[in-house]
Amino acid sequence: MTVDRYIHLLAGLFILLSLALGVNGSPVFVSQWWLAFTAFVGANLFQFGITNVCPMGWILKKLGVPESTMSCNR
Repeated sequence: MTVDRYIHLLAGLFILLSLALGVNGSPVFVSQWWLAFTAFVGANLFQFGITNVCPMGWILKKLGVPESTMSCNR
């Protein structure tokens, strides 16, 4: 797997997990403060779309995860 795939996978996992822990009707509800984590992940995705800077990408690259060699321009 590549950095891009890990970023999408982790962002989706973090959002689903924080929603499960923060929504009142959820069977694993802990606190509504978990919704702040959902907002944090969403803000990071928005910021990445504007600036093309991703802290999670930096971390994954330092851990040795390979970058994608595929492009939309084949």
